[in-house]
Amino acid sequence: MVQKQQKLVILCGAPGSGKTTVQDFLVQSGFTKVITHTTRKRRATEQDGHDYYFETATSFKSKHYLETVVYDGQAYGSSFEGLKKDLLPTGKAVIVLDTQGVKAYLEKLPAELLTVIFLKVPSKKLQKERLIARGDNLASIKQRLASKEAKRDEKLSPELESVAHVLVNQELAKTLAQVKRIVTDTPG
Repeated sequence: MVQKQQKLVILCGAPGSGKTTVQDFLVQSGFTKVITHTTRKRRATEQDGHDYYFETATSFKSKHYLETVVYDGQAYGSSFEGLKKDLLPTGKAVIVLDTQGVKAYLEKLPAELLTVIFLKVPSKKLQKERLIARGDNLASIKQRLASKEAKRDEKLSPELESVAHVLVNQELAKTLAQVKRIVTDTPG
C-alpha cells in the first residue's frame, strides 16, 4: 500500500501538546491530513470529514482499521482506506495518533517510511491553557487529563524512544522550525 517514495509523519503527545497545530502547519506545507474516525462528540468548530469522521458506535465498527484505541471512553481509529486515500495525492501525509497507535503503525508499515514526532507540553499550566483555548470546558479537561491514556501519552514508552523525534513545544515558531527541519531531513 505504501510506496518507497512516500512519507508519513506521525504526531503524538499528551492533550494540549500542539499536535493539531503542527498537523495544520504540515498541511499548509503540502502534506495531506489523514482523517481518522472517532465516536466522540464533535466540537463546535469541527467538521465531519475534515477534522474527523464522526461515527456512532455501530458505524465505527463497520470500518477496516489499521489501528483503534479507546481514549477517555471514546473510540478512535485510522482506516486502511483513509490512509491510502490521503497518502496517494501528494505522497506525503500527516496523522495524529496516540502512542499506542504509533506502535501499531510501526508494526504494520515499514519503519523507514514513517517519521514519528513526539510533542511534549512544558508545563501543566500551559497544557490547561491550551485546552481551554481550543474550547474544552473545565470539567472535561480535568477528566481528560486524569485519564490513563493522557497520562500514558505524557511520555514515550521505551520501544518508541529510539524512533521518535522529541520536541518540547514551548514556543510555537521554534517548534515549527524544528518540525520543518525534521521532515525535510528525513528520507522518504
